[in-house]
Amino acid sequence: MNPFAFACIMPHGGEIIPELQGVYPERMSVTRGSMEKLTTLMSEANPDCIIILTPHGTRIHGQFAITDSERMAGTVEENQSTYTIERRVDRELARLINKCAQEKGVPSATINFGTAAGPISCLPLDWGVIVPLRFMPDVPIVVINPTRELSFGQHLEFGKALRKAVQQSQKRVGLIASCDWAHAHDKAGPYGFDPAAKPFDEQVVELIKTNQLEKMAEFEEGFIEAAKPDGIWQTLILAGAIPAEERHVEFLSYEAPTYFGLICAAFYSPKK
Repeated sequence: MNPFAFACIMPHGGEIIPELQGVYPERMSVTRGSMEKLTTLMSEANPDCIIILTPHGTRIHGQFAITDSERMAGTVEENQSTYTIERRVDRELARLINKCAQEKGVPSATINFGTAAGPISCLPLDWGVIVPLRFMPDVPIVVINPTRELSFGQHLEFGKALRKAVQQSQKRVGLIASCDWAHAHDKAGPYGFDPAAKPFDEQVVELIKTNQLEKMAEFEEGFIEAAKPDGIWQTLILAGAIPAEERHVEFLSYEAPTYFGLICAAFYSPKK
């Protein structure tokens, strides 16, 4: 039985946030509409806390990094505007996730900053978390940063440990895989253009639509490097946490209005 109240894949381009859309509100409007739907679905699930998997947070070489500070805060700047957010951390769940990962032999560690507890115990929120959280209920969070030094198989195993921790917690937990996809769609972008970007994103869309998330582990290293996605690792954790037979997929949207691909998808428990 799926232990998560709700799960989804969400992107993290700054302009998705309505306050940061600037003078081109239509540029990410398809994604923004899908994010609003995910807002409704997560709110209806009524989570006690939300776990966010991000590629852009505080990294530990060779270990999954799990936040264990009192709170987290951060700001995104885009189009001469700023958006700031702060959330408390569910430290009990964070420590339980770390315990379950270590019991499975998956390298992981909790991280903190400043003081052991109290108002100074605060870690930075990255844009990979801030953008999805802009659309989410105001509940405590746990932020997890995967590590690319570990294999795809270990990411699936970490997902299984995450599942076990959520089951043991007996809390209503939402799960967000914060993912952008190929970053080489536009020669004017920071990573330039690569012809691999379009077919890579097309294959990812198909794997999500057909509920075959685990097959992202089969992408060739050269194909990944050419397309430059940042979503595979978080998605494989989600796949490990919620096996295919427990996932009913609702694919909401794909677009690549700038140099990187944006996908929104929801995952429910199958109807009996």
